[in-house]
Amino acid sequence: MIPAMDLHLLRSSTGFSAIRFFPRYPSPSPLRSRLFIVRSNLPFPNEKAKYHRELEAAVEAVERACRLCVDVQRSLFSVEGRIIEKKDQTPVTVADFGVQALISLELSKSFPSIPLVAEEDSGFLRSNNLVDPVISAVSDQMSFNMKSLSHDDVLEAIDRGGKNAFAMGTKPATYWILDPIDGTRGFVKGSQALYVVGLSLVVEGEIVLGVMGCPNWVVDATYKSITHAQSYRNSSPGLGIIMVAHVGCGTWKKRLKNMLHSSTKISSDWTRCFVDGFCLVCDARFCIPESQTWESLPLSVLYKARIDDDNVGDKEICLLSAFCGSLCKYLMVASGRASVFILRARSEKLIKVWDHAVGMICVHEAGGKVTDWKGRELDLAADKVERRIIYPEGGILVTNGKIHNEILEMISSISSAV
Repeated sequence: MIPAMDLHLLRSSTGFSAIRFFPRYPSPSPLRSRLFIVRSNLPFPNEKAKYHRELEAAVEAVERACRLCVDVQRSLFSVEGRIIEKKDQTPVTVADFGVQALISLELSKSFPSIPLVAEEDSGFLRSNNLVDPVISAVSDQMSFNMKSLSHDDVLEAIDRGGKNAFAMGTKPATYWILDPIDGTRGFVKGSQALYVVGLSLVVEGEIVLGVMGCPNWVVDATYKSITHAQSYRNSSPGLGIIMVAHVGCGTWKKRLKNMLHSSTKISSDWTRCFVDGFCLVCDARFCIPESQTWESLPLSVLYKARIDDDNVGDKEICLLSAFCGSLCKYLMVASGRASVFILRARSEKLIKVWDHAVGMICVHEAGGKVTDWKGRELDLAADKVERRIIYPEGGILVTNGKIHNEILEMISSISSAV
C-alpha cells in the first residue's frame, strides 16, 4: 500500500515537460546581472511549486550531504592546509557512500515509496571493510534520531539506489536520481577544484525538480577561473552554494549554511539564476570534460582555444579551466559563468543519467538548452529497465540557448565534411 504522504506525487502529472520548457523571462546581457532576491525556505510560493514538499526535502538532504563532504574532506589535509598523500581512496569512498546512504535515509523517511537511482552499491564497502567510517559520517548529519545505525541500515540505504534495486519497466516512471559526489577528483583537490552533490526528481518520465550543492563554489562572481578562485580558499564565508530548480519556477541559488560550523552569519537569501547573454559563438565561454581535449571536438576545426582568457582573437574562443565532473559545468552554465558545455560521446564509456539529470533542469529553468549533437532531447528512459544510462547521438551540448542552433549547425557541417 502506498503511504498517504506519497499519493499526491505518484498520482499526479506535471503538465509540463522539464526538458521542453522554455522560460518566459529574457536573459540579461553578459555585462549586467539582474537580482531577484527572496527570503524563504524556497525561492517561490508553495502554491506555484507543485512539488514543493519534495523540493524542500531534497534541499535539506543535499545541504546535510554537503556538510558530510566537508567534514570528511578535512581528513585529506594537514594543519598547514596541504593535501595528505594517501595510498588508498578511503576519504573519497567514505564521502561518496556516506552521501548516498544519508540522502537515501532522508528521502525514505518522507517518501518511502519513491525509488532511488544512484551511482553506488554496497559491494565495495562490504569487501573493503569500510562500513564503520561511513556509519560515523552519516550519523553526524542525520536529521532524525536513530538510537544507533547498524551495518544493515547503511548497506540497505546504499543499495536502495544501486544497480538492480528496482526495475522501472517501459512505462513513464517516478524516481529520484542521485550523484553522491560528481567530481571525486575535485573532492581530493580541496578548494582547487569543484565537486557537486546532485539530486533530481523525475515524475512520470519528466524531470520536475533538481538540487545541486557545491561546497567550495566561490560566491564572488568576479573570478574568471578556478585557478583564480584558489586565492579565496582561506576565506570560508565566501565558499559554497546550493542551486535549485523546479519546473516552471526558474533556477535559484543561495549560500550553503554552516559549512564549517562557523559563527559567521550567512545570508539565506535566494537569487534568481540566468544563463549568460552572449549571442556569438566567438564571445562564448566554453567548458569541456577534463578527460577530453579541445582538439578532439568538432569546433576545434573552426576555433582555437585560449585557456581562461577573455581577450580572444579572431577564430579563437575562451576555454575555462577544467572543472572536475559534469554537474559543475551545468552549474557554470546555469549561473551564467559559462556559455557552453560540450561533451563528445565515446563508445568505450557509457554516459550515466546521474551525471546530467539535475544539471539539465537547472540549465533549462535558467533559460538554456540541452540536447544531443543532433538537436534531440536527452531520453532519460532510453535504458528502459533501470534508467541508469542515456544514449545521446554524437555527444551532449549544453548552452545558453542563444547560440545552440548555430553550434549544432557547425557540428553537423564539420561532421559531414570529415
